[in-house]
Amino acid sequence: MTLEQFFHEHPKAALAFSGGVDSAWLLWAGLRAGAEVRPCFIKTPFQPRFELEDAYKLCDQLDVDLIVLDCDILADETVAANPPDRCYHCKRRMFSRLKHYAASEGFSLLLDGTNASDIVEDRPGMRALGELAVRSPLRECGLTKDRIRELSRQAGLFTWDKPSYACLATRVPTGRTITRADLERVERGEQALAALGFWDFRLRLTVGGAKLQVPEGQLPLALERRTEILSALETDFSEITLDLRPRVSID
Repeated sequence: MTLEQFFHEHPKAALAFSGGVDSAWLLWAGLRAGAEVRPCFIKTPFQPRFELEDAYKLCDQLDVDLIVLDCDILADETVAANPPDRCYHCKRRMFSRLKHYAASEGFSLLLDGTNASDIVEDRPGMRALGELAVRSPLRECGLTKDRIRELSRQAGLFTWDKPSYACLATRVPTGRTITRADLERVERGEQALAALGFWDFRLRLTVGGAKLQVPEGQLPLALERRTEILSALETDFSEITLDLRPRVSID
């Protein structure tokens, strides 16, 4: 099945829209096929501001309205407790919020941007999507991340080379309670590091502070800009370490 065929069979759907590579391409493909696809950004403390900004920018490019749904994810005590299956509980709450909105607007079909390169067996959140009957057209149509990037480039979508991004909650060690204050510290830190020229990196909380993980090609940059990194992060983190094992991006 092609995406065009999928949307001809399902001409009306609500899309969980993150502003990332996959959901951006899925939205573009649905609109191009003539379907009524409504992009919905589920806003929680787990998403940094730039994700919402990118979502708005992409929707402006495609001339479609973005729906922003607030979701107080930390009100869920299980999610805040950060157990190993936190992603399941998080996805369950977020997509339940989307499902409630979609039903009120007459949308019976929910979509997400999972693609054929994603290893669903290692993602607890996929169980929640299955329970809520969320469809993943990119995966169903066999579209891999590399193919989606190339098609996005051809379509002129600015998201085509955007690095994959995991939510801010992944920066908090499993079992450590997630707080809004910690999420804000991480977001400030990552924003400062991006301004220093780093990309596709992670700033993870540790017992004493934070650990910076960068791709191998950026390790020399981390050492070169050591003083600037310390200056940018020391207000929020008492201890700052650099992981000498390079970060391997899972795309």
